[in-house]
Amino acid sequence: MDIFMDSLLRRAPGYLPEHLQLVIIPMAIAILISLPAGIIVTRPGYRRYAEKVMALFNTAQTIPPLAVIAIFFPFLGLGYGPAILALTIYALLPIARNTIAAISSVPEDVKEAARGMGMTPKEVLFHVELPLSVPVIMAGIKTSAVLTVSTAVLAALVGGKGMGAVIFAGINFFRPELILAGTIYIGMMAVILERLISLAEYMLVPAHIK
Repeated sequence: MDIFMDSLLRRAPGYLPEHLQLVIIPMAIAILISLPAGIIVTRPGYRRYAEKVMALFNTAQTIPPLAVIAIFFPFLGLGYGPAILALTIYALLPIARNTIAAISSVPEDVKEAARGMGMTPKEVLFHVELPLSVPVIMAGIKTSAVLTVSTAVLAALVGGKGMGAVIFAGINFFRPELILAGTIYIGMMAVILERLISLAEYMLVPAHIK
């Protein structure tokens, strides 16, 4: 058993690609859902739906990931499928919330000035509102990414593997070094992702706003 545990400890870095997959895929899906949804409900004709959309995302955030897996188990079984679904649902709220808050906080006089220059509503959105909203939107994506990195540990309970396999092996066999190793790697991944998103934010923010 000690030989197996030592081998698992040495192979711990090999679980990083699996864990990264459990983060990147749900985050990509969550951005594709939350960002457009947040933009749409800030448009004049759809603002009345903002509270309903946020209530839906808030409800999704309150459902524990393992409960989502249990609900969809008859359809998806165990493994990566239900784990990615649960993590995607859990990642929606911070992105949608920050997108709506960021666009809604753009000063009305700035938008009015843009319209006075002859910009269409679409141009105002893409050339004024979204550029000014990038820092807040990216902050929501950072929050969602860090939450997903930590929550992805639970995927190991349903066959999703990742660094959770190392941590839960340490818990089951009373090997604190495995728990520590898994925790350190997850912490490093969260910090690196946060830095990468910050770099993307710097590149997306227009020079005059910087």
